[in-house]
Amino acid sequence: MANKLFEMVNSNASRFGNREVYYHKNYATNRWESTKWTDFQRDVESVSLAFEILGLKPQQCVAVFSQNMPNNLVTDFAAFRNRAISVPIYATSSKSEVDYIVTDSQAHILCVGSQEHYDIAREVARDNSTLQQIITYSPDIKLQPDDASTITWENLLKLGNAASEACRSELKLRENSAIPDDIACLIYTSGTTGVPKGVILTHSNFDAAIAIHERRLEYNPDTDISLCFLPLSHIFERAWTYFAITQGIRVYINQDPKQIQVAIKEVQPTIMCSVPRFWEKVYTAVQENIAQMGAVQKAVVRRALKVGRIRNLKYARIGRKAPALIEAQYRFFDAKVLSKVRKAIGVDRGHFFPTAGAPLSKNITEFLHSLGINIIIGYGLSETTATVTCFPKEGFEIGTVGTPLPEVQFKIGPNDEILVKGDTVMRGYYNKPKETAEAFTPDGWFRTGDAGLVSENGSLILTERIKDLFKTSNGKYIAPQALESRLGEDRYIEQVAVIGDQRKYVTAIIIPAYEALKEYASKHKIQYRSIEELVKNSDIIKMIEARIDELQKNFASFEQIKRFTLLPKAFSMETGELTNTLKIRRSIINKLYSREIEAMYA
Repeated sequence: MANKLFEMVNSNASRFGNREVYYHKNYATNRWESTKWTDFQRDVESVSLAFEILGLKPQQCVAVFSQNMPNNLVTDFAAFRNRAISVPIYATSSKSEVDYIVTDSQAHILCVGSQEHYDIAREVARDNSTLQQIITYSPDIKLQPDDASTITWENLLKLGNAASEACRSELKLRENSAIPDDIACLIYTSGTTGVPKGVILTHSNFDAAIAIHERRLEYNPDTDISLCFLPLSHIFERAWTYFAITQGIRVYINQDPKQIQVAIKEVQPTIMCSVPRFWEKVYTAVQENIAQMGAVQKAVVRRALKVGRIRNLKYARIGRKAPALIEAQYRFFDAKVLSKVRKAIGVDRGHFFPTAGAPLSKNITEFLHSLGINIIIGYGLSETTATVTCFPKEGFEIGTVGTPLPEVQFKIGPNDEILVKGDTVMRGYYNKPKETAEAFTPDGWFRTGDAGLVSENGSLILTERIKDLFKTSNGKYIAPQALESRLGEDRYIEQVAVIGDQRKYVTAIIIPAYEALKEYASKHKIQYRSIEELVKNSDIIKMIEARIDELQKNFASFEQIKRFTLLPKAFSMETGELTNTLKIRRSIINKLYSREIEAMYA
């Protein structure tokens, strides 16, 4: 047995003992409660034995349909002890999505985190012959009257605690027979262009991912604190959290995504992985606060940011010591201005903040570094066990997604596609040999589906998701994500879908930031009776148009949005416009808003 995820619980329990492994929020007391390594080890042992008693066999699947909870981690590592496979399902998934994943993975056990998840699981179980057991995490879940088979988490622990010696011996045999090529997880893709595919990630994939991050990153297990913010069903958060607890970094598990602004201020994490949209919102909020300041205060903040930019980007970024005067000014402004802004956000103790999943504009990246927030831009996929490239500590280039991690190779193939090879690359797609074959070149390079190029210094520059590229009727290629990312900087714009495939010019469907729009209307005495009326107001449209023109002025004329439509309702997962990872489904948006789109080309 050489797998890190097998060994980690016992070895870290011996190493750290009564030190905290993670915290979770008790919403009844409004306090963060800790779990110690010895307790984590005990619970993993109990659930491991319970799974064996329930009939779980090696390389069978345990699906987890839940919001982030400590139970998720106990379940994962208990599954690993049985040589079983963890299958995370997004907490926001619909019944049909859950049914598809449970059926495709042939999951024998389905763990659920809330009443809604339980009710969906019961519907799925009625039509599924493979699913043998439902387990409820929350004690608040009320079982249906005719349900005599579901097991609560409390009873699951009791079941494991009462395990026989024969059961314990069987578990030990499974541990000793584990091999690195065992499947650890099936991570189902979000399915922007078709049905989700189960990405096969083995223990050797995670072993390699942990090892290369150990070599690349500088961290301190004794002082660093990670806030688990993204869903654990997302490969970025899952791989990062596995890495953090393997290293002994304390993890705070945020269970309610809507409470992240509160959680981040309470926890003050030193590390937190996130997607760019989080930092875009931080940027617009800070910019709005600056805009409301008086002239003198505004000038001071702008001066502080200018000094921060010089010190952090011109000198610290490349490992050079700033001149004494610049350093002195930076320390002054950091103490008086910048640290207070960071504290208001909740990241004043920040060490570094990995960010990936979509483009983050150069403007925002530079702003955050000027503010003293060490954003590490990276690039990766479910199929590569997350990280392929990320900013190095020194010498990173703004506008890139960094350099490859140790032992990971990438190159640019035909059509500028990024190709990846290394021990972190998946085995293939579960039950999909055709799609697996298509995902690799004949000589074994994984086709990412992303287009990019390499900078003079060897950093990767993402240009576009190849499937998202479209060509206007004039033959011009458009990269919609670049425009969408740029417009995402604006405080009045929440979501954007750029349109233009085989059209004369580029248009956009825009979801405004409704609260900001209401504030603008109130300030400018714009009368309206509903959101529908507000987004059609000519003054609102002119204001948004002016802001779009300013944001896209550095784009070529043929790339610029010529017309747009403001919608009174946000894109959502429920209507199919967004995936569970909040990526837009262009085909669905084109279909649902065909009338509005055609009107922009009338």
